[in-house]
Amino acid sequence: MKKIVDLFAGCGGLSLGFQNAGYDIQGAFEYWDVAADCYERNFEHPVFRVDLSDAESACTKINKLKPDIIIGGPPCQDFSHAGKRIEDKRASLTESFAQIISNVKPRWFVMENVDRAKKSQAYAVARKIFKDTGYGLTEVVLDASLCGVPQKRKRFFCIGSLHETDNFQSEYIQTNLNEKATTVRDYFGETLGFEYYYRHPRNYSRRAIYSIDEPAPTMRGMNRPVPPGYPGHPGDACEVSPSVRAMTTLERALIQTFPANFKWLGNKTNVEQMIGNAVPVKLAEFVANALSYHITTCKMQTTIDYSGFKYWLHQTQSLTDRSLSDTVSRLKRADLICELNSSPDAYYIFNLEQSDKYANLTSAVRSQIKRAVSLYTTYCSSMDAVAEG
Repeated sequence: MKKIVDLFAGCGGLSLGFQNAGYDIQGAFEYWDVAADCYERNFEHPVFRVDLSDAESACTKINKLKPDIIIGGPPCQDFSHAGKRIEDKRASLTESFAQIISNVKPRWFVMENVDRAKKSQAYAVARKIFKDTGYGLTEVVLDASLCGVPQKRKRFFCIGSLHETDNFQSEYIQTNLNEKATTVRDYFGETLGFEYYYRHPRNYSRRAIYSIDEPAPTMRGMNRPVPPGYPGHPGDACEVSPSVRAMTTLERALIQTFPANFKWLGNKTNVEQMIGNAVPVKLAEFVANALSYHITTCKMQTTIDYSGFKYWLHQTQSLTDRSLSDTVSRLKRADLICELNSSPDAYYIFNLEQSDKYANLTSAVRSQIKRAVSLYTTYCSSMDAVAEG
């Protein structure tokens, strides 16, 4: 079980997702007392109330925990759509995160932020530190609604692996995203007791009333009731009426996929802020499972002779360069859907066909994947014949 330290942990959305995926959280670092109190009430491991802007001092404490993985979401208000859209001293905490990674050198790390952070100057500085330290990076903006969260929330993730090539997680992530966005009804069924709800817009040029038959909009750090005289919007899911209300604080936490028994501490304003700042638990779990796949299969993947297979295809099959590359990619996709043995057999094909991920693909894609696996089987057989001869 890999040991994790969570930096800028907030109330614990990222920690809870990784914990649910089977990781061992050694400790969390959170400077805001309200969030640290809330975190402590929900987890058994220690919370360190440390100012992470002092990276050198923080590293002394983090190194004692000997983490295999560091995760965290540096404060993102200055990159967010809701903020001033400028970068100030809080953005420098992204650089502090990178400096900590460079000093501690965990085998892997995960950094989360709002989607626009990817293009920020602060991230550019952090990215150079990651690369100079020797990390391969997978950089991806994920829509939470395609990761099992009933919310249209886009977040940027940088996943680092020491001495690895870039984009090492990209194929797995793309293969395992849901093809359909998760709606509120998909996640909760009829348990919420309402069909429509109000989410206060930033301005009245935007819609404010949503249906449970669509993903919820991003849960922000504030929650307001329907104002008197709300004029309505052409994009609203229904007309305003006495039955349309804002979600409660607990309902908003559930939309963030926190469990109903999560213990919230602090006044209403602080709790709403913690909920809005948090990484949705199921989104964190999706990323944790992606990293887990990489950790547990990187050794196995070296037994699949992709380079030899590609050379054999070039020598024995009348394929264009594009078709050759596509065939190798489809073999990799089969491996991501259902772990591929070095020499696949009929039992592997049977297991592949039983997979929901495979069944949800179009018939044309399924056929292409099976052909790639069949060609790889032929390649393995030819290599065995050469070895025996």
